Amino acid sequence: AGIVCLALLLIQPLLGSRYLPGLSPLQQRLWHRRIGVAILACVALHVAGLYLASPEDVRDALLLVAPTPFSVYGVTAMWGVVLTAILVVLRRRLGLDYSAWRLVHNGVAMIVVVATVVHAVQIEGAMEPASKWFLCIAVLLATSATLLHLRVMKPLAARRRAGGVEPK
Repeated sequence: AGIVCLALLLIQPLLGSRYLPGLSPLQQRLWHRRIGVAILACVALHVAGLYLASPEDVRDALLLVAPTPFSVYGVTAMWGVVLTAILVVLRRRLGLDYSAWRLVHNGVAMIVVVATVVHAVQIEGAMEPASKWFLCIAVLLATSATLLHLRVMKPLAARRRAGGVEPK
């Protein structure tokens, strides 16, 4: 479940930003939501599976007293995913407008991705090292490039156009 979740994190920012070809913007938004639910389900399965294997380890991880360094990152990522789900459900009740929602969602998403990657890299045995590093780097690049483009480059270009200064 953890590996599937990591793989889903690769396409999630691409769907959210509507960068994947062959799908309409509406289809990409719908798939972004579906993948978000799948990520939440994978996290729940991952934690449940770990609990069945070793309840004490899960308890220690959730209380942040586990002796393994990767557990803190896994717990951070898990709570980030849970926070995102809560924000999705309560967005309108909280009165978050779309721009505030995007800022919060993108910030939490970046925390989830970084924590997940650090968590995955520190675990030995679940994946072959080369494929794990390749997938982790791809997830970081996809998320970082998407956020950089959407939240920095596009707004700067829009400001330049609005101010009458065309980028060279």
